[in-house]
Amino acid sequence: MRLEKDLLGEREVPFDAYWGVHTLRAVENFPISGVPIGHYRSLIRGLGFIKEASARANLALGVIDEAVCSAIIEAAIQVRDGNYDDQFVVDAIQGGAGTSTNMNANEVIANRALEIAGHQKGEYQHIHPLNHVNASQSTNDVYPTAIRVSMIIEIRALLTEVAFLRKAIDAKALEFAEVLKMGRTQLQDAVPMTLGQEFAAWSQTLSEDEGRLHEMIPLLSEINLGGTAIGTKLNTPDGYSQLVCEILSEICEHNFTPAVNLIEATSDTGVFVSVSSTFKRLATKLSKISNDLRLLSSGPRAGINEINLPARQAGSSIMPGKVNPVIPEAVNEVAFTVIGNDLIVTMAAEAGQLQLNAFEPIIARSLMMSVVYLRQSCHILAEFCISGITANVEHLRLTVENSIGLVTALGPKLGYEKTSLIAKHAQQHNMSVKEAVMDLGLMTEDEFYKLLGDVRKLTGQG
Repeated sequence: MRLEKDLLGEREVPFDAYWGVHTLRAVENFPISGVPIGHYRSLIRGLGFIKEASARANLALGVIDEAVCSAIIEAAIQVRDGNYDDQFVVDAIQGGAGTSTNMNANEVIANRALEIAGHQKGEYQHIHPLNHVNASQSTNDVYPTAIRVSMIIEIRALLTEVAFLRKAIDAKALEFAEVLKMGRTQLQDAVPMTLGQEFAAWSQTLSEDEGRLHEMIPLLSEINLGGTAIGTKLNTPDGYSQLVCEILSEICEHNFTPAVNLIEATSDTGVFVSVSSTFKRLATKLSKISNDLRLLSSGPRAGINEINLPARQAGSSIMPGKVNPVIPEAVNEVAFTVIGNDLIVTMAAEAGQLQLNAFEPIIARSLMMSVVYLRQSCHILAEFCISGITANVEHLRLTVENSIGLVTALGPKLGYEKTSLIAKHAQQHNMSVKEAVMDLGLMTEDEFYKLLGDVRKLTGQG
């Protein structure tokens, strides 16, 4: 053990731990979710980027010397590369507006920097977590900036998986381009379409959400780094805010800009509400697609049975041979989680008071959970479900031929009242539309086939 002290007194810390007394107290205070911040790789990566950029700016402005800066930079790079994720032990749900997370980062980087400089962990007289690693910074500008950096990283990864899913759907749209089926409105037979059109519509709706996700990245690129406690730049040298932003942009290979009003940017969490809402929109779309997949594959013998989903695992401990649509079901569960997280983000953003929002940790956890769940669900939906779907072509053809929905195409010729009569007659006497038309004497067979002979024309593709 090694002895460390803070304003509350002295505590023993495991000698091998890179974290210190501030982290120890946070671990004791917040045994809540059991999920440490080290679980969120991109958040730790963001903290590493920020601490490196701050060290470089502090060196340039004479706040720290070159030897201290060099050790901090090397340690920060190792942190952002994932070498010390297991040392980020504070629970993701924490009081203090993210202070415990920032302290955890400061201590890990300081102790690793001490080793790099040839000292022992805890010898803070050489490199101090607060006086050096946290120089010219506050949790209140570091933490929200780290969330923004992590969200940009995660949204880019999510966009890759959405594109992967859309590519799988597009392949099926092409494969099923000639497969006729009945479209449905309110779960009732409507008018003919192709199975390919149905898949193409799913692809388009995801494409629109890709656009919304792209729009979030510029919004997340405005940061309050350099504003320190409340945005007044307290304890920063002249030029620090602009310089640290430029350095962060360089090492992240992404253009960040200082907020127009650092005080406003320190207290405002509106961008996180927008990002969460965009995640909710995508989740809603994915859930709707999953609902459709479960319906279209239902049965298989006593349901709609239009498509077959790949069998992934046995579906019952009591019913032999039963296979369930487990992949779409899992995506539904992700959607429920993301929608719930959006409410959490909304409430947390609304609960901010005066110059700071104390609830950014739960905002960060909710956003991270949502984006990771969405990314993974897009991947499994594409790889384990969509890519293996087959169509029951003959069954689909018969449903089109037997559907009373075909009567809609007779409207321009016969009018609504007569087509309603045809539909009612066909339903009552278990006839096809053609048989009902002939039975009622409303058209000749030649007239009927001239109008409906090529059902494909009713799909808008004829």
